[in-house]
Amino acid sequence: MFSKKMLWGSLTALVLLTGTSDVALAEMAAHSPEQNSQFHQIEQPLGLKVGVAIAGLALIGLELWWFLLYKSPES
Repeated sequence: MFSKKMLWGSLTALVLLTGTSDVALAEMAAHSPEQNSQFHQIEQPLGLKVGVAIAGLALIGLELWWFLLYKSPES
């Protein structure tokens, strides 16, 4: 099965790899003015972005724990 050290290492690598996605989004070319007339980009506060990311990773960790590491009590 999986060891706790391997699980934490995988989760740490996932966090480090997802941190580079902001750079890729910032480098994307802007859409033409015709496409931007209907929708406007709303800049979200950094704290909100970090909070949502941490909550999502916590839920993913909870699911991994539940399906891979949880042992049901013997009946």
